[in-house]
Amino acid sequence: MICKKAFSFIRRDLVLATSYKFEFFLRLFFIFFSILTFYFVAKLVGGVGMAHLEPYGGDYFSFVLIGIAFSGYLMTALRSFSESIRGEQMMGTLEAMLVTPTSASAIITLSSLWNFIFTSFRVLMYLLIGILLGVDMSNANIIGAMAILILTIICFGSIGIISASFIMTLKKGDPINMFFMGTSELFGGVLFPITVLPEWLQTISHILPITYSLSGMRHALLQGYSLHALAPEIIALLVFSVVLVPSSLLAFRYAVNKAKVDGSLVQY
Repeated sequence: MICKKAFSFIRRDLVLATSYKFEFFLRLFFIFFSILTFYFVAKLVGGVGMAHLEPYGGDYFSFVLIGIAFSGYLMTALRSFSESIRGEQMMGTLEAMLVTPTSASAIITLSSLWNFIFTSFRVLMYLLIGILLGVDMSNANIIGAMAILILTIICFGSIGIISASFIMTLKKGDPINMFFMGTSELFGGVLFPITVLPEWLQTISHILPITYSLSGMRHALLQGYSLHALAPEIIALLVFSVVLVPSSLLAFRYAVNKAKVDGSLVQY
């Protein structure tokens, strides 16, 4: 039953996305130009900076390719859940959906499935273009990368649901979105290794799931680390998942109940 519902949501969002054909293809072209930008920037990186890249293979283009590709999951999580809620509110369908037998958490998750599927397609495009431009993934540990990817989606998805809970309650000014959007690119190791930062700032990096996600993904895809070698990143993401998943479901349930009591469920 849940698979049928999931397929219905995906089909609906796919039809909506492809109905705007020009925008759809512009997104694909943006991937290509974004990669080319960092490809040429990477040619300027050398000298002292190379020492910080050694743990990841020593190539800046490979490093940043993984960063911009997989950080997309966090951006998708932070935006898609809240945008799904806002979209259903604007169409006046949110309240009707929440009185169906499907749970509120299932509705918000299913509404964002297409965004995660498209993000996965975009990540695959990043990696394929990167390989064509010389990124070596011949020793990639696919099983290790998939394990980290699953935990990454769980962690980022939970953060996105917490963000959506704030949107439903506050309508504007989501602190979760602002915090993670503002800190992840700087402290999460997206564009440069966190070892470049002063030690006291690296403390911030260590409390962000994206730091462990990108580190593990780079070690798995670029250097072929075994599952045993990837254990620190996997364990860290597991801990984040154990904390974030129940927290996100409780936060969303509270937000829905509060919005029903306040009569603000369809307000935006």
